[in-house]
Parts: sequence; structure tokens; C-alpha cells
Amino acid sequence: MATGAGVDEAAQYIAIGVVGTGLMGVGIATQAALHGYRTIVHDIDPARLASVMPKAEAVLDELIDAGRIDQAAKHAALARIETHGELDAVASAHFVIEAIPEVLELKHRLYATLTGLLADDAILASNTSSFPPDQLVTPLRAKERFVIAHFWNPPHMIPLVEVVPGSATTPEATQRTAALMSSIGMEPVVLAKAIPGFVGNRLQFAVLREALNIVRSGAATPEVIDTVMKASLGRRWGIVGPFEGADMGGLDTFVDIATHLMPQLAKDEDVLDLLRDKVAAGRVGVRSGAGFHEWDDARLERVRQGRKRVIGRG
Repeated sequence: MATGAGVDEAAQYIAIGVVGTGLMGVGIATQAALHGYRTIVHDIDPARLASVMPKAEAVLDELIDAGRIDQAAKHAALARIETHGELDAVASAHFVIEAIPEVLELKHRLYATLTGLLADDAILASNTSSFPPDQLVTPLRAKERFVIAHFWNPPHMIPLVEVVPGSATTPEATQRTAALMSSIGMEPVVLAKAIPGFVGNRLQFAVLREALNIVRSGAATPEVIDTVMKASLGRRWGIVGPFEGADMGGLDTFVDIATHLMPQLAKDEDVLDLLRDKVAAGRVGVRSGAGFHEWDDARLERVRQGRKRVIGRG
């Protein structure tokens, strides 16, 4: 069993603030604490604030179960997490990550307060998956030290962080953010410019649109499509990306296939009606016990075992 995550020596001198206590906020905070950082977590809701430590413990227990860390690492990480109901607590942080709901007014209200609290060299990052950086920075005085750091859920299993600078963000702030993400065990990529959905979500929804189109056509069920993805592309893409795969398969071959296939792929948004129909019927997924699949104990256990294998691989 691994004894714990690698702890960056510089971590003892740096504090990370996390505003928001949903699954993403707690996941980010836990990842930072696990790698040696004093982590200050804020939420105005006392009940949500009280949920931080149990959520963090659940993440760490999953890492223990997968053989990634031991009990000593877990207790050390938990000891580095502080919870505070007052936003002033994050004023001592060198890096603050906002992970509150995707409501622009809420984010602007938070930033308007933070702009007067943070140190002159502190970086403010948003975990948003929806808003471009230039739309978020309006209330900030130090727009040059704002950047998006888009984590994927859950951070202890999916290492990607999309670092997206705004038009005013300095290269130094972008580089510091990427370096910090690496130091907490993440795998950062820096985008040259902001585009809606960044990179990961655009790829995810492009695949989902075609999957919905196949179901709509009657050619395959959701069960079949999920099996195809898990038994083929899901495994391949864990080793090589789409451009590496095209190079390995031969670009001339891909041109031939794409010339015939691409005109047949979904290009419309009507496929969203399949999702809307499920939502209207109250079948919203795991939360309701059913979506495209019935989420019984057996299916949930299969997913849990899959998570354990992925987490165990580190």
C-alpha cells in the first residue's frame, strides 16, 4: 500500500482557499490537503460547512480502499483542512478557488467582496465549466490574476484541470496556476484561448450527441452504446488521444473513412428531446434511481468497482 500522496516541500508555506462545499469544492480541497497544503474552506451555509469533513473523509477512504494512501496520510490530510463560515478566512490564502453554483450573479457578488480581501499577489481561480473568464472578471480590480481552473469530477480519480486565462490574465498567473495544479497531483493543460465548454466538455457532448442520435435511429440501445464505449474507445482513449490514434491508424485511412462517415453523423440539436423526455418523466439518472438505465444496487456496485480500479492505477 502506498503511504500517501507526494507532499510538495513548498506546500507548508502556501495556503489554498476553496469557496464552495459541493462535491467539487470538497474534492479540490481534499486533493490540496492530501498534498501538504493548508486548505481553508468557506461556505455561508452552516449545514454545508458541517458536511465538509465527512465528504473529505469519504474521498480519502476511497483512496485507502484502492490502495493509494494509508491511514496516516488520511489523518494528516484531514488535519490540514479548516472550515470557516466567514469569507475573511480566505484572506490569508495565496490561491483561492471558487467552486460555487453556476449562477453569474452569485459569482460576481462573491468576487466583488474577494477583490478587497485577497493579498496583492494572490490568484483567484474559478472552477466554472460554463462561463468564459472575461465574463467573470467584471467586479475584480486585479483582473490580471484571475484564471479558470476547471477540475473534473471527482478530482481524486480524474486528474485533468483545464487552465483558461482571460484576455487580461498575465502569463505569470497562468504559469503559477498550472504549477500549483501539478503540485497537488493534477494534470493541467493550458488553453490558448477561452471557447465555450473549453475542450473536455466539447468532446464529451459531441460524443453524447452522436450517442443520442444512434438511439433515436433505433440502431442500438443505451446499454449497447455504453458497452461499445467501455470496451473500445474508453480503453483506447486512456492510452492515446484522438490525434495520436489517427496518426497510428494512418491519416490517409482516416480521410477515406471520414469522407463517407462524417456526412452521416448528427449535426442537429433535436436529439436533446431524448434527454428532455427523460427529465419530464422524472427519470433524471442516479439521483432518481433511473435515467436511460435502471440504477439498482448491482449497477451501482459495478460502477463502484470500476472507480476502485481506476483510482488504484493512480
